[in-house]
Parts: sequence; structure tokens; C-alpha cells
Amino acid sequence: MAHSKSSFQSFSRLFAYTKKHRRDFYLGSLFSFLNKAFDIAPEILIGIAIDVVANQEKSFLARFGFESPWHQLLLLSVLTLLIWIFESLFEYLLLLKWRGLAQSLQHEFRTEAYEHLQKLDMSFFEDRSTGGLVSILNDDINQLERFLNVGMNSLIQVFTAVLLIGAVFFAMAPNIAVFAILPIPIILWGAFYFQKRAAPLYLDVREKAGNIGSRLANNIAGMATIRSFTSELIEARKVARDSSSYLEANKEAIKVSSAFNPLIRMAVLMGFIATFIMGGQMALKGELNVGFYGVLVFLTQRLLWPLTGLADTVDLFERAMASADRVLDLIKTPINLELPKEKKKFDHSQGIEFKNLSFAYSNGLPILKNVNITVPAGKTVAIVGPTGSGKSTITKLLLGFYKASGGNILCGGQAVQDCDPQDLRSHIGLVSQDVFLFQGTIFENIAYGNPQATREQVVEAARKAHALEFIDKLPQGLDTLIGERGQKLSGGQRQRLSIARVILKNPPVLILDEATSAVDNETEAVIQASLAEATKGRTTIVIAHRLSTVTQADNIYVVAQGAVAESGTHQQLLQERKLYFQLWNAPL
Repeated sequence: MAHSKSSFQSFSRLFAYTKKHRRDFYLGSLFSFLNKAFDIAPEILIGIAIDVVANQEKSFLARFGFESPWHQLLLLSVLTLLIWIFESLFEYLLLLKWRGLAQSLQHEFRTEAYEHLQKLDMSFFEDRSTGGLVSILNDDINQLERFLNVGMNSLIQVFTAVLLIGAVFFAMAPNIAVFAILPIPIILWGAFYFQKRAAPLYLDVREKAGNIGSRLANNIAGMATIRSFTSELIEARKVARDSSSYLEANKEAIKVSSAFNPLIRMAVLMGFIATFIMGGQMALKGELNVGFYGVLVFLTQRLLWPLTGLADTVDLFERAMASADRVLDLIKTPINLELPKEKKKFDHSQGIEFKNLSFAYSNGLPILKNVNITVPAGKTVAIVGPTGSGKSTITKLLLGFYKASGGNILCGGQAVQDCDPQDLRSHIGLVSQDVFLFQGTIFENIAYGNPQATREQVVEAARKAHALEFIDKLPQGLDTLIGERGQKLSGGQRQRLSIARVILKNPPVLILDEATSAVDNETEAVIQASLAEATKGRTTIVIAHRLSTVTQADNIYVVAQGAVAESGTHQQLLQERKLYFQLWNAPL
């Protein structure tokens, strides 16, 4: 389980991060304070009304010139009306302010966290589950919204009641006030004690929620695989196990927070009994005005009884602070490779060069060792080799997804590590084996390569990618909805859309990473025709496992165990009868 901060440290961190909303925090707090001040005033008026009925011309109000009991009751009626008007007004304002703030912060946290997520290194995503990240962006931010909607106002009003009612008590009967307020330190101690014990438990709850979210996201995406292996029962058990872990974590947290409520109730009872008995004795002896005794009894309830709800508020606070830490930890994750840099002037007539390129992942395992590859401008160079030899890593380094451990990559005469990542990638088109299409129409997915493109340009890109052949047969043509990740299309159709997308982008550099490895021979022939169109006049790097797809390349580099083993044309490499020859003649 991750290390837990104090919830008050978490709140300070949240408060510091939302400094541009500081004015809204202060106004919301003021409205909550004033609403509670007017909310407890009727109890004082009830006590004064009892005093008027009992003492009439000798009542407390008579001292202010209202000697007639009738005038005193009229004054109390007017004051009651004003108090209810102002209480309602400030309740409206506090709800408006806190709910508005909750919605604003929810929106800002989600958009800022997502924008930050897009800038994090690719290595960040290798160590984290998609479901866990979605849980932070959705569930945790919703938890914060719930606290700001309800919890902040509850906390402020509880402390306002303690402050104002305590002041009234000490003004009326200091000796009773001591006993009436005595339970409050016990209650606050309990709140701090349970908060300290609950904080790590609620962080565990949030992590378990992330785990089950991750499991569900993966299983829904892999439903076809689950069914093909008839693993429904196995996966249902795994979901049940994760759900049980979440249930148990919640039970532990609830066990601690639930113990808080009985403690508060007993403390409240002690304070109420003290006021009831001591105040009653003083009123019977004539030491305390009967009306004031009524005020004290009513206010004791108004002071102490709301504290019974403090357990629920603290529970909400704990959950929200655990969520705040997870959201802020994500936002504070340092950006390394995706920092903006000064834009460079690319000269694509210089092609691409990989010079003494070396790379190792964070675990220290070397992937590439002193790789030297030259890709002349406008030519097609293939990189082939056994699975795990480091072929795809070379293109990931060219795209700036990772930083080379040694050596250099020049693209258009510029060192990749010195380029602005977005500027660099705007010059490169990628067609990979794992085609990612977005939920929407075929038109929207092709236009992803150039959002400003006209419909005619999209149609032309689809024609060049040999995609119109199947698009024109669909009922809605380009406007056909393709489902999540393009699930309504075949693998070959999805691949042709990805090629159309790159053609529309029209980059000077093209990377084809195993672009035909997942399709049949007939579909491959169509896609090869699409790729021939896409590579015209472009500097192209082809990563391939299937050697039949690279026979026409201008040059072929054979990579083995992270190093270039040999290079040449298809015919030259066959004549040398080395690794390429072995791969070519290996049984399929």
C-alpha cells in the first residue's frame, strides 16, 4: 500500500493548488458561517419568547424600551421573519458557491490531469494500468466533487456552531458553559484520532477501486479473447476476487469510521445532561432566567447534536483527501521528454541517420548497441530481424518516445533529442500493426490525419489507400459509424483507414511498423498497393518480420541482439547466405 500523507497535509496541498479559486473558497466559507449564525438565532428567540410570556413587563426585552408584552412579541415576530429570510438567502448563496466551485474544480482537475497525462513519457504508461488511470481521472475527481458539494459546508457549519453557541453560553452562564462544552474536546480528539487511523485505510480503498477498474476495462476490451478460450468463469472469479478486496478494504475503513459515531453520541449526552440538570437547578433557585434556561437547553442540542454528523463528514473528508493525493500525484508527475523546445528547420533532403545508437530500458537491460543506419531522402529502407531484436525500438527513438542511452539520431539534419517533440512528429507518419481507430465515423478517423481537410481531400486519401473499395459498399459510406476501436471493420479495412489517415497527413517521413503482419495474403496484396502509394516521394522506414514485404526496399538492415548484423539489397543479402538468408528460408 502506498504511503499515506496526513489528510490535513493533503487538504493544504489541495488548497494551495487551487489558489486561483481562493476568493470562492473564502466567499463560500463566509456564506456557510452566516447561514449557520442565522440558523441558530431562532433558538435564542424561543428562549426570549419564553421570557416574555413568563416575566412580561420585567422581561429581557423590556430593558430596551419594549415594555408591552404585545410589542415584544411583535418585535420577536419581525426578527424571526428577518432571520428566516437571511438564513434562506445565505443557504442559497452557499449552495451556489460550493456547488459551482465543485463543478469548476472537477472540470479543471480532469482536463488538467488528462492534458498532463498526454505529456508524460511512454515509460510511465508501461508501469500503470489503463483502468487505474481512468479511476483517477473519473472516480477520484468525482469523490473530490462530492466533498466540495457537501462536506466543506458541513465542516464550516459545525465549527461555526461551536464558536457562536459557545460564546452565547459563556455570556449567559459561564459555569454551565464549561460542562456543556466539555464534550467538544473529546469529540475533536476522536475526530483527529479516527482521521489518523482512517487515512491509510481510505488510500487503500482508492487503490483497490483502481485495481477493479483496471480489471473491468481490460476484460471488456478483451471479451473476444475471453470467450474464445471459454474463460468466462475464470475471469468472473478474478473480478469477484478484486471486488472482494475492495469490499474488505472498505469494511476496514468503515469499521474505524463507524466507531466514531457512538463516541460522539455519548459525549453529546453528557453535555446535554449537564446543561439540563445544572441549568434547571439554577432556574428553580432563581439564579437563572427561565427564558435563558430555555435558550441553553435548545442551544445545547444545536451545539452538540450536529456533531453526531461529523462522523459522516470526516468519512467524506478522508475519502476526498485520499482521492486528492492520487489526482495531485498524477498532475505533479514530472515531464521529461515531452517538454516544448524551440522549433527547428528540417531539411528532409538529408534523410535520416542513426549514429552509434544505444538504448536500454529503465531496468538496465540493453536493447540496442551501437546501431548505425542511414536512410537516404526519398528512399525506402527496411529493418528486419528476429522477434525481440530491437527493430521497433529504433523507430520509437526516432519518434522521441524514449531517449537514447548513447549515440544520436538525425532527422532532416536535426538531432532528435534537441527537437520539439510535437514539431518532430508533425514531420513523421506512422502506420503500425496495432491500428487504433476512434469511436466515430470513417470520415472522422481519416480526417484525424488533418482535421482541416475537406471532404474531397478525405475521399482522395481513401482512394489512394484503396479504402474506397469497401467504404462505397457501406450504407452510410464515409459517414458510417465504426464502433469503439473500429470493431465493426475487419483488420484489413482498419489498416487501410490508418494508411489513408497518414496519406492525408502527408508527412515527408513515413514509418511502417509491421503494417501487414496481421492480415491474410489477399488483404496484404491490397495493403501493399496502398503502401506503395503512401511511400511515393517519402523517406520511408519499414519494420518487418515477414521478409516478402521488403524485397523491393532500396536497402535492408538485419538487426540481431540489438546490433546491425548485415545490410544490403534483397539479392545481395541472399547471396551472402548469412542471417537474412536463414530468415528467408525459415519455414513459415
